[in-house]
Amino acid sequence: MSTAATRLADFASGLQIDDVPPPVAAAAKLHLLDALGCGLAALGLGSGDYVRAAVAEEGGHGPASAIGIPSGVPPSEAAIANGTLCHALDFDDTHSGAVAHVTVAVAPAALAEGQAQGASGAELLAAFVAGSEVTIRLGAAAGSAFHARGFHPTAVCGAFGAAAAAARLRGLDAATTARALGIAGSMASGVLEFLADGSDTKRLHPGWAACGGLQATRLAAYGASGPTSVIEGGAGLYATHLGRRDVPIERELSDLGSRWETPNIAFKPFPACHYLHASVDASAEAVGGRRLRAADVEEILAEVPEAATALVLEPVESKLSPRSDYEAKFSLQYSVAAMLVHGQVDVTTYTDQAITDPDVLELARLVKYRVRDFPTADRAFPGAVRIRLRNGEELAAELLHQRGAPEYPMTEDEVREKFRTNAALALPADACTQLEAAVMELEQQDDLDVLRVLAEASAREEAVR
Repeated sequence: MSTAATRLADFASGLQIDDVPPPVAAAAKLHLLDALGCGLAALGLGSGDYVRAAVAEEGGHGPASAIGIPSGVPPSEAAIANGTLCHALDFDDTHSGAVAHVTVAVAPAALAEGQAQGASGAELLAAFVAGSEVTIRLGAAAGSAFHARGFHPTAVCGAFGAAAAAARLRGLDAATTARALGIAGSMASGVLEFLADGSDTKRLHPGWAACGGLQATRLAAYGASGPTSVIEGGAGLYATHLGRRDVPIERELSDLGSRWETPNIAFKPFPACHYLHASVDASAEAVGGRRLRAADVEEILAEVPEAATALVLEPVESKLSPRSDYEAKFSLQYSVAAMLVHGQVDVTTYTDQAITDPDVLELARLVKYRVRDFPTADRAFPGAVRIRLRNGEELAAELLHQRGAPEYPMTEDEVREKFRTNAALALPADACTQLEAAVMELEQQDDLDVLRVLAEASAREEAVR
């Protein structure tokens, strides 16, 4: 009997690089490059050091490269380390409809399995696209419903995408790939309780998804079975995580291989939750380069879609005085105030020192919000800001699509420059250039040896300064 898992497995196991349209392949390479840059920046800034320490304690050698770990490590260890580091700054891409960080869950599994299997660049690229499409389709069918139930779709849906990518690289047939997806369903986890205190669990989610998906594939390859009704079944993904069995997954499966969602994954210009990006950019647009302090402002009103409130606006007191860098990344009030005070938001905005800036915190207390029904809220992260100054002047701007979305894209040059800036925090210039060129010509690579440069990365003090 055909199920969602068997149909996804048929697609993933059979996908060849020649089946992938050139614009889709080009987008996939940019997303791989962007994720690696985010991981290198995290290493350079000391974010996620605990995962490297944990992998080092585990010991062992293997064929896979983990960012900042000099020796090769087993694939599962590389997957959890790279997935965590690439997401540690919350600077990585998001698919708006799936509300999931796609690349950081799929790519670490694909990179590790690809190295283990001696894959070519073309094989890696095809597997990554397959895993991305699987992750997106599962998330997009549910929309924001996972978040509403307290689950993180990056971790939940990403485990399936990671398994699909790893299975493709192992050359598993469709039936075995479906079993791997069935096993991955029991590893699909990740809750949003980190919002209570800004703790590190969210950073771990894509690493765990990558590791879990990879392990699910390995088990299936050696004969373990998994339910092929894992997605739509009575105790499957949607029934257990959403309490529903009416999720419109057929809508997402009917055009696999003809409609491609990988190019619709949005890049991030700011290292913070995507739900606050439009408000930050709207604030910058409204003031047109001016800097503001609390003494200048009567009130700042942010208009947001309903889904944003629990993530970046409530509870208000912790958003006004973030207790950690990660909590600040989920505070619209803090982030908007930082943009208005300093004229920019970047990786330095969310350091332990920066989040105590009295000028920013004073202005953050003047940021109020109201929920607005944006027509684009089901496929983007919109926002608007209205600023009333004490002199009576009113400033306003709105974005129906956040910058970096397909409708308001970052250019290829901007994404590549983001990579260079990020990668320079952990790699010398020649290594950055080598890695960038190899990823952007991935389908021409006979092997994945260039990825070994990731293991040689280390924090570069001169770059941080």
